[in-house]
Amino acid sequence: MDHSVAFIYAHPDDESFLSAGLIRELADEHVNPVLLLATKGDAGNKNGYVSHLSHDQLASVREKEMEHAAEILGISVIEHLGFPDGKLTQVDENLFVGAIVNFINKYQPKVIFTFPEDGCNFHPDHMTISKMTTTAVLSGKCPTVQKLYYCMSNTLAADGHHPTITIDVEKHWPMKVRALQAHESQILAIKRFFGDLQSFPENRRYESFVLKWNKGLLWTSIEEKTIFDDLTR
Repeated sequence: MDHSVAFIYAHPDDESFLSAGLIRELADEHVNPVLLLATKGDAGNKNGYVSHLSHDQLASVREKEMEHAAEILGISVIEHLGFPDGKLTQVDENLFVGAIVNFINKYQPKVIFTFPEDGCNFHPDHMTISKMTTTAVLSGKCPTVQKLYYCMSNTLAADGHHPTITIDVEKHWPMKVRALQAHESQILAIKRFFGDLQSFPENRRYESFVLKWNKGLLWTSIEEKTIFDDLTR
């Protein structure tokens, strides 16, 4: 296929938590997954061998972990905006949105994925990257973009939204485990969410996404077999 799909998240490991199965499927279909991260994760939870590291040192570790995960997932491009981890609400909005617009126009994706407005877990960084990405897409400055998806969340479900696209992770579980384990500095947080990674967690079986914006229309209710349905050249 002659287009890329962009994933725009806050931290290294968000991509593996939320969309490892989808990213790997896209890569296997010869689509070009590109990843933009607002931070390098320099204020992330630290355990074991990284517990003594400074923010700058942890950022370096997490960049390398992200590169390893990207190889497993089939991500072709990783860019970090390098904004302060845990402080995205303090970044100038014009600067932030402009950086996202520049990334989008550089790689010209037709489809973008990001966090929902509630950040899935109300993490301020997650909520901020959702807001900034949505603002960039709706600004009219990203002409290649035709669809914006949000990761499914409990708040979206409570508001009556249903997944537009769902990936069954069970068949991808060994791959997803390798991608998660690549983020070794965050392994305690990963195991709190997914369990010991030895057995398949049925409660984490699906990666689900809701179509937020479709060629100028918000919350269009359509059925899709793939994210490429109804795209124009």
